[in-house]
Amino acid sequence: MRPSRPLHAADPGAAYRTMAGAIDAAIRRVLRSGRYILGPEVEAFEREFAAYLGAGSVVAVASGTDALELALRAAGIKPGDRVITVANTATATVAAIELAGAKAVFVDIDPRTMTMEPDALEQRLARDRSGAIRAVIPVHLYGHPADLPRILEIARRHGAIVIEDCAQAHGAAIQGRRVGTWGDAAAFSFYPTKNLGAIGDGGAIATCDPKLAGRVRLLRQYGWRKRYVSEVPGKNSRLDELQAAILRVKLARLEPANRKRQALAARYFRQLAGSRLVLPFVAADCEPVWHQFVVRTRGREALRKQLARANVDASVLYPVPIHRQPAYRDASLHLPATERACRELLCLPIHPGLAPADIDAVCQAIAGWSGAFHQSENASRRR
Repeated sequence: MRPSRPLHAADPGAAYRTMAGAIDAAIRRVLRSGRYILGPEVEAFEREFAAYLGAGSVVAVASGTDALELALRAAGIKPGDRVITVANTATATVAAIELAGAKAVFVDIDPRTMTMEPDALEQRLARDRSGAIRAVIPVHLYGHPADLPRILEIARRHGAIVIEDCAQAHGAAIQGRRVGTWGDAAAFSFYPTKNLGAIGDGGAIATCDPKLAGRVRLLRQYGWRKRYVSEVPGKNSRLDELQAAILRVKLARLEPANRKRQALAARYFRQLAGSRLVLPFVAADCEPVWHQFVVRTRGREALRKQLARANVDASVLYPVPIHRQPAYRDASLHLPATERACRELLCLPIHPGLAPADIDAVCQAIAGWSGAFHQSENASRRR
């Protein structure tokens, strides 16, 4: 069964088409208002997103990268400080650390969830004698939460702050409490492919610390408390009114969209149970939101080609861990679980624009590959 159209890992256009009337009306409202930067739409979105998360404050900014940078700076991270994170993330995580003047320190991942391994964090913090490690950024990868209860306990015992990277986890929860409300602050991206995506760039910082929120508000606009008077060195990182209005429309529909992702993920689990692929792991007390449905196999490239022949675009997020990329290469650092995951993972299409029949088509293509791949493996063993 070949799908009649290409099936992509993400389709922002489909999200627009399902709510075009409401989005178009929101855009017209902004255009007619004459307020285009840091106006009532941004203020309303900040209130509504904070209420959705259960956070004390949300401060909207220009991108997810800026959100991480400004959260770090507002939390007191300074040039020369060290920040622990993982290497199987978008380069934006490390770019934000460096924009804050700090240096990234990588630890390995739990091979099941592909998020930060708390024991690796503990070991790295225990080895630090300089006191330079000031912060930890766990990444809630693919919509699955990192083990925040353990990470927070370890970080606090060692005097490090925790900034959550929630770029792929809008609405995900641990023990019924949404990510973005556990750490000292959290950074969200509204890039168009995210579960909550703008039609352009956008980001936000969530925090329950009113002083930290106030510092972020200063930093996002030149350090101004009073217009044209900078109290601290800041930057220009403002979410515009158009994007805020669009995000308000999409936020009201985020929970049904996440439930659709969960239903599609459940369909994958049922149909791929006998495929011999390593299927995603869901940790106890966690509610993922399936930004990606990530399978693992040593035959990834063969599977990817098979899917492409079936009109299915499967992606690899991320193919090269950051400590092996030219800009950040560290030949002395070995992160075995991270490196293996990056060699084996493949992201199957999953987004609210897909129908159950689309998942069936993907699984049928995988079934054809699975038989051929494992016959080949068995023949190799006999030789």
